[in-house]
Amino acid sequence: MLREPTMDKLYGLRLAAMAAAWLDQEKDPKLRELEFGERFGLLVDAEHRARDNRRLARLLKQANLRIPEACMEDVITGASRGLPTATVRQLATGAWLVEHHNVLASGPTGVGKSYLACALGQMACRQGLKVLYRRLPRLFEELRIAKAEGLYARKLLKMSKMDLLILDDLGLGHLEETQRHDLLEVLEDRYGKRSTVVTSQLPVAKWHEWIGDPTLADAILDRLVHNAYKVQLKGGSRRKDRGKENN
Repeated sequence: MLREPTMDKLYGLRLAAMAAAWLDQEKDPKLRELEFGERFGLLVDAEHRARDNRRLARLLKQANLRIPEACMEDVITGASRGLPTATVRQLATGAWLVEHHNVLASGPTGVGKSYLACALGQMACRQGLKVLYRRLPRLFEELRIAKAEGLYARKLLKMSKMDLLILDDLGLGHLEETQRHDLLEVLEDRYGKRSTVVTSQLPVAKWHEWIGDPTLADAILDRLVHNAYKVQLKGGSRRKDRGKENN
């Protein structure tokens, strides 16, 4: 029987899932009764599904989402949350990513801003897109270190290639002059080319004041706000009801 040489060739071609599915077929009398075309279709489906799963796992690992289990199907909508069902359905299609639009989510701590942001990130990964999550304070620190090591341009280039960049916790602490310029550089590289999700405890109307420098604030917000979906979450903290739906 030519099973072993065929198995070796399948593994050599990196078709391990197809090889495993073939072995399963050989063990199942009902599957062996199928016509060749049907059996071959099942083998191809198995390999395709396995590759999709590996790609998703790789994209999720790269994204480094704060809440990796977040998903759009579990986002709770309603007027009491300031999150209309129609808006969530529209975001869940991913059309805004194709159009390079942004999503700005604001609201008190614990209402689910980070959960929504990570759910959008997970959705983008499922669509085969490259995603990167960073808390804004952490990103500023990474950029500071990159400058010291002479890797600043490379760091910016890597972020510019992400289909979706999630900036969590905008508005925390005092924004220094260098950080204003860093934020502008990050957003300038993405403007009209890629999408960005931003979360903040501050209402969008107060972002200009937080940025501080009027000129830089105008430039930063111009690249964020005018082509963005704006979500103002409200209600009590959801951490009491659902540990995974953080901030």
